[in-house]
Amino acid sequence: MGQNNNVTEFVLLGLTQDPDGQKTLFVLFLLIYIVTMVDNLLIVVTVIASPSLGSPMYIFLAYLSLMDAVFSTAVSPKPIKDLLYDKKTISFPACMGQLFIEHLFGGAEVFLLVVMACDRYVAICKPLHYLSIMNRQVCLLLLVVAWAGGFEHSMIQLVFLSCLPFCGPNVIDHFICDVYPLLGLACTDTTFIGLTVVTSGGAICMVVFVLLLISYGIILNSLKAHSLEGRHKALSTGSSHITAVVLIFVPCIFVYVRPVSNFPIDKSMTVVYTIVTPLLNPLIYPLRNAEMQNAMKKLWCKKLTTDRIRMLPCLTRY
Repeated sequence: MGQNNNVTEFVLLGLTQDPDGQKTLFVLFLLIYIVTMVDNLLIVVTVIASPSLGSPMYIFLAYLSLMDAVFSTAVSPKPIKDLLYDKKTISFPACMGQLFIEHLFGGAEVFLLVVMACDRYVAICKPLHYLSIMNRQVCLLLLVVAWAGGFEHSMIQLVFLSCLPFCGPNVIDHFICDVYPLLGLACTDTTFIGLTVVTSGGAICMVVFVLLLISYGIILNSLKAHSLEGRHKALSTGSSHITAVVLIFVPCIFVYVRPVSNFPIDKSMTVVYTIVTPLLNPLIYPLRNAEMQNAMKKLWCKKLTTDRIRMLPCLTRY
């Protein structure tokens, strides 16, 4: 906790002060959270239980879904619960914890998308060497690098913000603890820290986004040498990746690639990458991936058949 810190808790204004609006958002966000958890965990279980989905692409996809599930569980329940109360408060340690988890998983997901782009590049541009290049050791190393990148990014945010003095006021015009709203409440000059945040968060978002667009441009250009079927399959997978990249990076760039300031639209942008994107990621990939769809059908058809066989002895007794 920062020096001369008189603030033990923050008051969150939330998304809206309208009681009817809060009830509507509560139902909507609760449904989104439930569907997010079911969809993401369904992908994780499908990949683990399906031998046909053993390639690095599906392993990375399972990790992306796992990240989204944990991220949603860490971030969403508090704002959803707050919609039922008039006064929304969060303690200083809980605020710092929320900030750390948000940037840990957000940062790790950004780096994981880079890993997935590398995987698609090798699969499409060097198909004959794919299995030798993307072996188990390399996949594990890339996952560790993604987590390490997210951890380092999150620690930078946490160290700087937790050391700031907060003397009051303690009202945050947001529904979660985030960097810019907190910087606005600090009773000291935050110019240097603001630049550090922009460099750490904004530059990562911008540079990685540009690199990803370039990499997918190279991949699309290389498809000219592939067969029609191969091009269709690669385009289907690639378009899923690009859609996920746009959904994550556009709000991130809007919020963090600018001088420290707070706009009313920031809350809507935060809703996109904290609540909506974890819901859309599992919907984007399976809907555009025939192998994932087939694996899900086989897995759940097998599960239903097994359950019916188990129930037969019970039914015959009657």
